[in-house]
Amino acid sequence: MANTNPYTLSAQELAAQREAEKRQRNMIIVASIVIFAIVAGIVAAVIFLLRPATDAEWVSRLRDVFLIFMALESLVIGVALVILIVQIASLINLLQNEVRPILQATNETVNTLRGTAEFLGENVVQPVIKLNGYMAGLQRVLELMGIKRN
Repeated sequence: MANTNPYTLSAQELAAQREAEKRQRNMIIVASIVIFAIVAGIVAAVIFLLRPATDAEWVSRLRDVFLIFMALESLVIGVALVILIVQIASLINLLQNEVRPILQATNETVNTLRGTAEFLGENVVQPVIKLNGYMAGLQRVLELMGIKRN
């Protein structure tokens, strides 16, 4: 008996889905380890640079820590900009390849409906209106002649 439920997955699809979930879980673990290592390195650098020293050395070390934080901040901003550019490119691709054809099909449908409405107006509605006008005129003539009562 064939599988008729569209929401169930075959064994191959289920295995592929599990493999994708496993890959995603591994990437999250690796990213977490890398982020933890970066944070630990920053904390170690700050502790090392802010060890007790003379007043002049303390100010220069504070300046060095500030410069390091500024460099890391610019690195994070650069990564965010790259991600933003990739997302904008994806949005442009979506607009060009999916939204534009939908808009074109909608425009064609509207033009077809406009033509249908004009055709019906010219070939159905106008003759019916003219017929109603003639019938009203005939009815009025019959009323005036006394053949038909009000």
